[in-house]
Amino acid sequence: MNRPNIVLIVADQFRGDTMGIAGHPDVKTPYLDTLAARGAYFPNMYSACPTCIPARAALLTGLSQDKNGRVGYQDGVDWNYEHTLAGELAALGYYTKCVGKMHVHPLRSLMGFHHIELHDGYLHYYRNEEIAAYEYQPFADDYINWLKDNLGVIRDIDDSGVQCNSFLARPWPHEEKYHPTNWATDRAIDFLRTRDRRMPFFLNVSYVRPHPPFDAPACYFDMYRDMELHPPLSGDWDDLEAVKNGGREMDSPTGTLDPELTRQAQIGYYACITHLDHQIGRLLEALPKDTVVIFTGDHGEMLMDHGMFRKSLPYRGSALVPLIIKGTQLRGRYERVGELRDILPTLVSIAGGEKPGFSDGEDLTSGEAGREYLHGEHINGHLSNHYIVTQTDKYIWFSQTGREQYFNLAKDPEEFHNAANDPEYAERIAYLREKLVKELSWRPEGFVEDGKLITGAALKAVLDFTKE
Repeated sequence: MNRPNIVLIVADQFRGDTMGIAGHPDVKTPYLDTLAARGAYFPNMYSACPTCIPARAALLTGLSQDKNGRVGYQDGVDWNYEHTLAGELAALGYYTKCVGKMHVHPLRSLMGFHHIELHDGYLHYYRNEEIAAYEYQPFADDYINWLKDNLGVIRDIDDSGVQCNSFLARPWPHEEKYHPTNWATDRAIDFLRTRDRRMPFFLNVSYVRPHPPFDAPACYFDMYRDMELHPPLSGDWDDLEAVKNGGREMDSPTGTLDPELTRQAQIGYYACITHLDHQIGRLLEALPKDTVVIFTGDHGEMLMDHGMFRKSLPYRGSALVPLIIKGTQLRGRYERVGELRDILPTLVSIAGGEKPGFSDGEDLTSGEAGREYLHGEHINGHLSNHYIVTQTDKYIWFSQTGREQYFNLAKDPEEFHNAANDPEYAERIAYLREKLVKELSWRPEGFVEDGKLITGAALKAVLDFTKE
């Protein structure tokens, strides 16, 4: 059987709406737009547990969060999964390679890949004084070692000074060729030179940007400096008091009180995206013609929408991710609700394999309508949340406070109005609430009692039980 080569491009913290094809009014993504125009675009793709570790667990295992056990962010927990995306494709005769971010534990776990050239960004857990020497990130990370070899032992990925979780932004302080986005592209292109052409390949190019630091090369900042950028979204439910209390911290989950710093964050984020887009363009030009290309992200970035920054939230900016598939029979726009767990069965199908029985993901190339709804969640203190989203609406429940939100996405795609108390939606909200009760009724945290949602459950980021 003649199997196509497969390239999966994953961009960390890439909002699903920050592409020209998605209608974004400011950001420029000509290569991604071209990829979508020549393939299939999925505007309703979600990260069910939207931070790096749990999102990648879904992506790499094909399992929902209640099966892979990751319902929040926690470092240092072993990834012991029988089935993996790379492992399934290797079993089908593919040579599997990852360049860039994995964010698994142990740090150098192969997760089924034949070979990995690793760059995870800046990981605090793997830089603490108690970590084993062989897992100390400046030693174990391939890009960081390469950077030090080229620019000196004191160099590191935070040389710009803007930090890996902050909203601060400034241009990359070194030559562009030393930027991690360029490095990942260079290493991916070099793989195309050295591969065994007798085997089909699966190449996962996993970029750290546009995850902070917002440090694209200066020319990309210049593209946006004089542009009249649209301000962050706001709605009738924004917590302005939280912004007032937290808006002077450089990495506050609310973002900043300073409008100029907000504008700089937008410039930096968009600059990272356009830089990434151009590097993806380099990669696309180098690929063999018989290559299927998939582009997605692990989660989004609130970018000060509704007075919030970073991720882990059930809103559009945080939970919606991009998905483009080029090289299959699919063309045009597909409205079905997708999730990162769907990538594994989709790629297995593209590779000519049977639907994996262990996965609760869906084959996005099947042409079917797909799931009615998606259940998502994330542990996040008083903002710990569960959500049910469909093509047309979204119901949110905050498990520690009992607060509810409802958005009619068909009329209000940017989530301006919380319609949870609008009488016209009472029946629909009750229906979606029942779906959430069904999803949580088996969970031992105590989310449900006598068929009703119960607030204040004891929470864990990693479950010691999973759904069979």
